[in-house]
Amino acid sequence: MNLPLLIEQFITYRKSLGELQDANGRVLRAFGRAMGAGVDIAGVLTEQVDAVLTGTGPMTRHWHLKRSIVRVFFDYAISRGYVAAAPLSVVIPKEPPRFVPYIYSHENLRCLLQAIASDQRRQARLEPVTVHTIVLLLYGTGLRVREAINLNRVDVDFKGSLLTVHKTKFHKSRLVPFGPQLGGVLARYAARTQASEAEAPFFRTRTGARVNQDTLEDQFRFFCTSAGVRRTDGARYQPRMHDLRHTFAVHRLTAWYRQGADVQKMLPQLSVYLGHGLRGTQVYLSMTPELLQEASGRFEQYAGKEEHHD
Repeated sequence: MNLPLLIEQFITYRKSLGELQDANGRVLRAFGRAMGAGVDIAGVLTEQVDAVLTGTGPMTRHWHLKRSIVRVFFDYAISRGYVAAAPLSVVIPKEPPRFVPYIYSHENLRCLLQAIASDQRRQARLEPVTVHTIVLLLYGTGLRVREAINLNRVDVDFKGSLLTVHKTKFHKSRLVPFGPQLGGVLARYAARTQASEAEAPFFRTRTGARVNQDTLEDQFRFFCTSAGVRRTDGARYQPRMHDLRHTFAVHRLTAWYRQGADVQKMLPQLSVYLGHGLRGTQVYLSMTPELLQEASGRFEQYAGKEEHHD
């Protein structure tokens, strides 16, 4: 059986089961192209698969993800009788440490917003107020960067204090409520742009076009540098816009601890708000010293009650 053809058959099969992970299909198609258009799956060798998966770069967590996707494909091929065993090496390299997101402190955010507001450059494609408003939106709602810049004016309901988020990572739409302070920020920004068309981009460049993500993130990095917001832990990446989503989750969790809320019961709500499953939400709950202190305090209260009860 031709390998690329079987890959397409497998992708169609998975979609029929309700799987809409386009990323998995892209990985498999890339694997098929690397192996060759005319290759038969029965002739695929373990050494060839290892070479394609490893590539020429350093070992990353993405290697393990690709191997997992290819493994599921070969399980499908085995179940259909096209091969007797998966041509995958039994030796699996140790997974590298998970990337640790940067959690902005309140002081970080204050300095960053101040640097944006004081920017006097006229040649930049984005006005400072646009970057300023997007940063507040990402921190205030935990939206992904792409979700924010894809918003149209019709997607922002000021009366209901709701955002309608389309084209999410998992191909689902969701409603995201926002508070009165953020609502005021968004309303003032909308009044500046003076765009009346419902389908017009909510966030716009100086020329009225939709904001480009690369341009936005370039300017964001410029403002981080200006504000002195940087990592000192030797991590490969400096603070990113996407880290505002992590920061939103961690600060929300910290606030719940301080309020005495039942955090375990609140986590599913946070998952729905962020637009993914509970397991996915755990990625955002990086432990900061502040969060650890709150969690430890809660545990000590609980342990004290148990000891008193005994």
